[in-house]
Amino acid sequence: MATNMGVVAVIFLFSLVASSNAETSNKIGINYGQLGDNLPSPYRSIQILQSMNTGRVKLYDANPEILRLLAGTKIQVSVMVPNNEINNIASNQTIAHNWVRENVLQYYPNTMIRFILVGNEILSYSSDQDKKIWSNLVPAMRKIKNSLRSHNIQNIKVGTPLAMDVLQTTSPPSNGTFRSDISGTVILPLLKFLNGTKSFFFIDVYPYFPFSSNPTSISLDYALFKSSQNYTDLRTGLIYHNLLDQMLDSLVFAMTKLNYSNIRLAIAETGWPNAGDLDQPGANIYNAATYNRNLIKKMTAKPPIGTPARPGVVIPTFIFSLYNENRKTGPGTERHWGLLNANGTAIYEIDLSGKQADSEYRALPQPNNNKPYKGKLWCIAAQGADLTELGTAVTFACSQGNGTCDALAPGKACYEPVSITSHASYAFSSYWAKFRRQGGGCYFNGLAKQTTTNPSYGSCEFPSVTL
Repeated sequence: MATNMGVVAVIFLFSLVASSNAETSNKIGINYGQLGDNLPSPYRSIQILQSMNTGRVKLYDANPEILRLLAGTKIQVSVMVPNNEINNIASNQTIAHNWVRENVLQYYPNTMIRFILVGNEILSYSSDQDKKIWSNLVPAMRKIKNSLRSHNIQNIKVGTPLAMDVLQTTSPPSNGTFRSDISGTVILPLLKFLNGTKSFFFIDVYPYFPFSSNPTSISLDYALFKSSQNYTDLRTGLIYHNLLDQMLDSLVFAMTKLNYSNIRLAIAETGWPNAGDLDQPGANIYNAATYNRNLIKKMTAKPPIGTPARPGVVIPTFIFSLYNENRKTGPGTERHWGLLNANGTAIYEIDLSGKQADSEYRALPQPNNNKPYKGKLWCIAAQGADLTELGTAVTFACSQGNGTCDALAPGKACYEPVSITSHASYAFSSYWAKFRRQGGGCYFNGLAKQTTTNPSYGSCEFPSVTL
C-alpha cells in the first residue's frame, strides 16, 4: 500500500481535479421513495421539497407525474433505470435511445435532470438471475451515455448506486479492497467508464448498520459525528473523527488500488432510522436528528471539508429519506428512515442549509434504546390485523417446515383456543425463532410485532428469540 508520501500525492492530485469541477454543489439532496400507501400526493410532495429548500431529489424510477411537477423548479433531479430493464438496454442501443427519449427528453431541460442512475445496489444481489445483470451493468450505462451524447446533452451524469458490501475489507480505510468476485469483472470496467465520463461513484453508506451490528465495539458518538475520540489509520497516518469518513475513505483506497484515484464520490443514500424493532439498538428520533443535522453541517460547510484522504472536496449527498414508508418490508428500521411522517409533518426539525445552530432547535425526546436489548423477545400478531391476511401469513409461516407449527395441530398444546389471531401469534414466534438467523423477520407485511411479554399460556409455550 502507499506510503504517507503516496497518500499526500493522491490527496493533492485529487484536490486539483476536484477544484476544476464547478458543477459540484454542496446543496443537500433527499431521496423521495414512494413505498407507502398513505403518503402525500406528488404535487404536495414537491411543494414540501421546495419549502425545505432541497437542492436535489433522487427518484427510484422516472415517474412522469413527478418529473412534470419538478419542471421549472430549481431542484436538480436524479432518475433511475430499474434493475429489470438493464439487460435489455445493454443489448440494444435503440432500446437505450427509447428509454432516454421517454424518461429524459420529454422533461429535460425544464426539469433539471442531472443524474441517471442505472440500477440500484445491483451488486448486492447474488442469485443467478441477478449475476446475469452484473455483466450488463456497464454496457447499459455506456448505451445510456451514448444516447445522451447523440442529443448533445453534456450536463447529465450517468452512474449506478452501490452499497458498501461491494468492499471485501474496509478497516482500516487504507485496507479498503473490492470483493474479489466483482473487482476485475464489474468494478474495473465501471471505474473506467466513470473516469472517462467524469461521473461519480455513487455509494449508499450508512454508519448506522456497522454500529447496530456491533454496538459494544463501535462508539455511538463516533457514528453520530459527536465523538471526542479519534481513530488513526496507522498505515497512512490519517486521523478520523467519525465513522462516515472512515467508510468513504475505504472506498477511495479501494479505487486507488485499481489505479483510479481521482473518481469523485457521491453519497446516493445515507441517514439514520428514527425508530425500529426491539432488537435494533440506537434507532430513535434523537439519534436520527443528531446524525442528519451533523451530516448536513459537514456536507454544506464552506469551504468544503471532504474526508481525510480527500480534504476540501465537495461530496454530493442525498439523505434517505423524505418519508417513513410503511410498505417497505424487512426489519422495523426499514419503515422509519423519514425526515417526515406519512402525513407530511416533520418527525424532527431539520435545516438543510446547515446554518441553524443546535441551540435553536427544540428539545428532542431522549433515547431509551441506545444500548442493545438483553433478554427474550416474542413475535405476535399486531392488534387490529386483518384476519384474512393473518390466515395467509400463518399458511406461509407453517409451510416453511422445521416443525414450525407442529404445536398447532389438533390435540397439541397450542391448538386451543382455535382462533386465527392466537394461531398466528404462535406461528409468527415459532417462525422467527427458527429462521431468524437465515433472515426470517418479525414483520409479515405489518401483521406482526415484537414483544417482551411472554404470550405463552397453560401448557402452550411460545418459542422466543434471546438477545
